[in-house]
Amino acid sequence: MRKVTYITEEGLRKMKEDYDRMTKIERPAISKMIGEAIEKGDISENAEYDAAKDAQGMLEAKIALLSEQIASARIIDESKIDTSSVQIMNKVTIRNKTNNSTMQYTIVSEHEADLKLGKISIQTPIAKGLMGKKLGDVVEIQVPSGKMQFEIIDIAI
Repeated sequence: MRKVTYITEEGLRKMKEDYDRMTKIERPAISKMIGEAIEKGDISENAEYDAAKDAQGMLEAKIALLSEQIASARIIDESKIDTSSVQIMNKVTIRNKTNNSTMQYTIVSEHEADLKLGKISIQTPIAKGLMGKKLGDVVEIQVPSGKMQFEIIDIAI
């Protein structure tokens, strides 16, 4: 059974662009490298050939995974996103109850996560701990440094 991945249209577009780049640019480039290494003679002791074959194997694994993810992707209808409780695509502002600092994260699919942009994967401990909670709720979340308490102070789109 295939795991369904919920993603925005923009996220799916980026996944398809990555897939196209890998299949149309990177795959032929690696094939060319393998061909050039073979032309140099004995491939049994050819480091260039071994490196190119390793790169090809890793690329093919990435292509297969991305292909599966694209096939299982379901576009999130952003017009139907609710803010009565935390869910994917919500922008959530939380306050650390220990030091009173506030943070704002948008909860996104694992493929769209980018911490620099404040987008955290739905698979992270913080996102998992916030899912389904409401404004004003205090949640205790296990993070690498221990348990932390966060208060939800805003849920937006």
